[in-house]
Amino acid sequence: MNFYYQITPAIIGVTIALVQPQAVMALSAGEVNNIAKQITVLIQSKKPRYGSGVIIKKEGNTYTVLTAAHVVEVKDNYEIVTAEGKRYPLDYSSVKQLPGVDLAVVQFSSNQNYNVAKIGNSDSSSEGTTAYVAGFPAPTFAINQSIYTFSNGTITANASKPLRDGYALVYSNNTSEGMSGGAVLNDQGELIAIHGRADKDAKEIKTGFNLGIPVNTFLRMSAQVGVDTGVSAPNTPVATAPKAADFLLQAVDKYNKEDYQEAIANFTQAIRLNPKYTQAYIGQGIARSRLKDYQGAIADFTQAIRLNPKYTQPYIGRGIARSRLGDYQGAIADYSTAIKINPENVTVYGLRGSIHLKLKDYQRAIADFSSAIKIDPNLAINYSSRGIARGELGDKQGGIADLQKAADLFRQQGNTQWYEKMLEFIRLQQQ
Repeated sequence: MNFYYQITPAIIGVTIALVQPQAVMALSAGEVNNIAKQITVLIQSKKPRYGSGVIIKKEGNTYTVLTAAHVVEVKDNYEIVTAEGKRYPLDYSSVKQLPGVDLAVVQFSSNQNYNVAKIGNSDSSSEGTTAYVAGFPAPTFAINQSIYTFSNGTITANASKPLRDGYALVYSNNTSEGMSGGAVLNDQGELIAIHGRADKDAKEIKTGFNLGIPVNTFLRMSAQVGVDTGVSAPNTPVATAPKAADFLLQAVDKYNKEDYQEAIANFTQAIRLNPKYTQAYIGQGIARSRLKDYQGAIADFTQAIRLNPKYTQPYIGRGIARSRLGDYQGAIADYSTAIKINPENVTVYGLRGSIHLKLKDYQRAIADFSSAIKIDPNLAINYSSRGIARGELGDKQGGIADLQKAADLFRQQGNTQWYEKMLEFIRLQQQ
């Protein structure tokens, strides 16, 4: 019995210092994490709603936190949860939203001594430089509490013309819901942006495009809401002509709105201005895949690989495009290369396992799904796929056990449709 075609769609699936650039050694990721953990807070309401924030000022016992405005846009009883788990009521009357941008400041009082963020110069955060994001993802069915998370990546665009809500910085870090309002830091542990919009593409391949509001935007506007940080933004010359990063930012915005044709047009303009813009080729390839232009997508991903063969994204994207065209061996080769670059990428094992399953290479499929489960034991689809492969090899007991585990996980996450499918598959295995 072959259930592959029924299940494979789910697989794809008071003092602040302004620090100017200087010739100093970069901190390690661990050192930046230690800084981030002390200045990043959880913002939680009774509803519940989850978000993050960054301590930017201390005056007496009053701390000021910078966050994304949408985190606190609904009036409610919020709490600030600090690094050591202490909870403080957020004075909602202290919430001040900056006009026209997705930023707000809030306050809480404490006699504890908490660290304050060092402010960096976001104008100097150029494409290719290191970025770190810290925040508190919202709970999921598998992780039932909001736990501090820190991820590393690179700046892919620092646009001179921001989007309507002030978003101008794009970076490749893995982010999740609830991390909005969290800190974006450079390799000196300095605050360069407030994170606000996460990678939205969960269908097949993560885009690697996340959006933040540069901290200099806050500095230039803080007086409008009566927030005196004692810091002034640098006098950076205003760009007179669009940069490649401006077009990439517009492309990401169009992509997130599912306007893939316009996204491609903007990625193309970014590439015209910067023919070595790896992330623009990757983005364009993903957009072409959405339009089922798989040959064009393969060409874009191949060019991205030529420019930077150490990125996993173009191998994954090209593997998906090749599999859509029936080139399964080419897809397996690309997924295998991606795994060599990053052996902890759970998605790639699932993608490669799905190809092995399709080719009826059940032993290799089981090995891939087992690797995925070892990395993340809470993804139901990998249990269901492994259960199918085991059933095809005659291991009914093992197959049923995996399908039952998948059913339990789907039920926990409230996915009734797939829960019922798992029960149907179990009945078929038992026949």
